[in-house]
Amino acid sequence: MSLNKAVLDIRQRIKVRPSPTNVPAASWTGSDLVNGVETKTLTMIFKTAGCRWGKAGGCTMCGYVYDCASEPPTLEDYKAQLEKAMKKAENFPELMIKIFTSGSFLDDKEVPLEARHIILEALAADPRVVKVLVETRPGFVSDENVQDCLDIMREKPFELAFGLETSSDRIRKDSINKGFSFRDFVRAAEIAKKHGVTVKTYLMLKPLFLSEKQAMEDILHSIDDAAPYSDTISINLCNVQKGTLVESLWEKGQYRPPWLWSIVEILKQAKAAHPELPMMSDPVGAGSKRGPHNCKICSRDVADEIREFSLTQDPADLEKVDCGCKELWKKVLEIEDFTYGTPILE
Repeated sequence: MSLNKAVLDIRQRIKVRPSPTNVPAASWTGSDLVNGVETKTLTMIFKTAGCRWGKAGGCTMCGYVYDCASEPPTLEDYKAQLEKAMKKAENFPELMIKIFTSGSFLDDKEVPLEARHIILEALAADPRVVKVLVETRPGFVSDENVQDCLDIMREKPFELAFGLETSSDRIRKDSINKGFSFRDFVRAAEIAKKHGVTVKTYLMLKPLFLSEKQAMEDILHSIDDAAPYSDTISINLCNVQKGTLVESLWEKGQYRPPWLWSIVEILKQAKAAHPELPMMSDPVGAGSKRGPHNCKICSRDVADEIREFSLTQDPADLEKVDCGCKELWKKVLEIEDFTYGTPILE
């Protein structure tokens, strides 16, 4: 059975309850760096017709495909989703907007062109919005649609975010089933740069079938490879989402989410190698069994220092917490490659 077939079989067994098409899948506030300055953010995940790649199988770790609308939203639905999300930031004097979907904001078959225009025009007209980021797969990036977005945004800073996950085509294909190549990412990033659009590159720590040490080495190599094409690098730590191949293997004891010590060490090394490149990570689900974790004693504190570093970019913030479980993590790095693919579980 192919990896894509395994993922698709799981997708087809999941029953998704219909939900209102005029309500975003999710939205929340937070903070990020804009030109090196900590800035309030509003992240919104639009409920769309759904990720084309996800419908065909999709990525081994992605449960966001189940957030799509049961039927394609209307233009009025998209307006309502935007208005509902924006209410969470109504008291912010200025903010950055991050737009995600279950797939790609620049895919006209997922988000109709007119809906994209309505959303961007509203954000361009809001004087509080200092920057807009949208996520897309590289294949949907062209000179024409990037320029189309810029024409609407006028002089307002615009950023494209790509879920590259890894610079290794082998790992992206055999562990993640991402469906595009590193060269595809480079092409899209170069188009963005040509138009003066900044690039945020998302990498993922510890996809399936990698040991902890292999996963760390892959991220460090990927940062080196992606750095020339990126204005920011954000490292997502794989968590166990429902209805995914990752969950299926996790339930069998064949997968463990990454250690938080791993991302601490990665950020230290990567920041030393690329001091001018902003790097960040927000460990979603940190401390839980399904999320990245150390032991119960230190996970929350280590996750907090990772988030603090993401805003300050000061490696000293990664040295504030220590714990006895770090010795176990070191032992995992030492011997896990000799366990024939079986993860070492606590």
